[in-house]
Amino acid sequence: MNTDLLALGGFVALFVLMLLRVPVGMAMGLVGITGYAWIAGAGPALKLVGQTSMRTVTDYTFGVIPMFMLMGAFVSVSGVSRELFKAANSLIGHLRGGLGVATVLACGGFAAICGSSVATAATFSSVAYPEMRRFGYPQSFSTGVIAAGGTLGAMLPPSTVLAVYAILTQQDIGKLFMAGVIPGLFAMLLYVLTVMVIVRVRPDWLPRGEVKPWAERAADLKDVWAPVVLFLFVIGGLYGGLFTPTEAGGVGASGAFLLGLVRGKLDRAKIKHALLSATRTAAAVFTVLIGALMFGYFLTITQTPQKLTEFLTGLGIGRYGVLALIMVMYLVLGCLMDAMAMIILTVPIIFPVIMQLGFDPIWFGVIIVMTVELGLIHPPVGMNVFVIKSVVPDVSFTTIFRGVLPFVATDICRLVILISFPMIALWLPGKMG
Repeated sequence: MNTDLLALGGFVALFVLMLLRVPVGMAMGLVGITGYAWIAGAGPALKLVGQTSMRTVTDYTFGVIPMFMLMGAFVSVSGVSRELFKAANSLIGHLRGGLGVATVLACGGFAAICGSSVATAATFSSVAYPEMRRFGYPQSFSTGVIAAGGTLGAMLPPSTVLAVYAILTQQDIGKLFMAGVIPGLFAMLLYVLTVMVIVRVRPDWLPRGEVKPWAERAADLKDVWAPVVLFLFVIGGLYGGLFTPTEAGGVGASGAFLLGLVRGKLDRAKIKHALLSATRTAAAVFTVLIGALMFGYFLTITQTPQKLTEFLTGLGIGRYGVLALIMVMYLVLGCLMDAMAMIILTVPIIFPVIMQLGFDPIWFGVIIVMTVELGLIHPPVGMNVFVIKSVVPDVSFTTIFRGVLPFVATDICRLVILISFPMIALWLPGKMG
């Protein structure tokens, strides 16, 4: 059979399996190993399964994923999200729209030690949403700002998505983490400005919160020292070259555990819950990663990446035209797939095109993660929207999407700015040794 038809049949089979609700990792692995066996034979294909699985779960570099997930799990069960929101609310919640700004800032702080968009959105749906509704904030705005704030989890380090991108493309994980810092902070700033614009356009729509005495504000601020110290220690050590990304994950997980114990935030039940949660999530990520690697071997043997590179570079639309096509593809895929699955499935195919066009691989990692995260909140389907709906079932999808639209517009502007000025992402990694 023609290898082009075989590759096309593989993609069709993959999407059919996903529509039948077969887990993404299993679907990619099944299609990949079947296609590889069709070309190379059953013996080499079965040997590939064992080698790929063993190499993935024992590779030292891949250890960064479960370590940072464990760090996020300890932080999550320690109640840090509630403390961050409480501190931000104490400072600015009394301003008109202040609870929205507090939600963005708390989401950013939590994302910086959690690394997961879905976890951030789910957490603040139960932490910030009830508080905003208590003070009369509209449902659409309340859910919209949480959905947008949740996307910060994939940009601010330690980002699991950026780590997986680095592993797949053999880039420096530490530099990619640093590349996400300024764009992540820039995203927070733009979200805050979006809330302020909404307040200016509709001054009576977003009410004021409760004014708290300065003594209470100071007490609330004292509670956030632990996550700040943990983040600065882990990221500062990574930036300064004190330890590798995998060591940084281990230090972060150990630090989160010790800080939780010292502050009396962890007991036996919470520790067990954190360990089980991190193990389940890491197992799911590794399943997708192993499946995607096997699917990637199938595509490599059919020479699909090389043929796609020749096709796209031969369109005559310039390198930014090709980049625009790739970004549109990710926005469409955002309606169908999880962010991690999108990155793992497509990057091995798209990355050779990006290198051929002369784009910086670190910069492209930031751009593609931003595009993928935009796919998680834009209509008609957004993963973060479904997560919020599951936590807050009394809000309709239409209401959530209506609230998230201003932030989608903000994200598009942010993408244009980062594409126009790559140094926003590349300046900090360039300062590393």
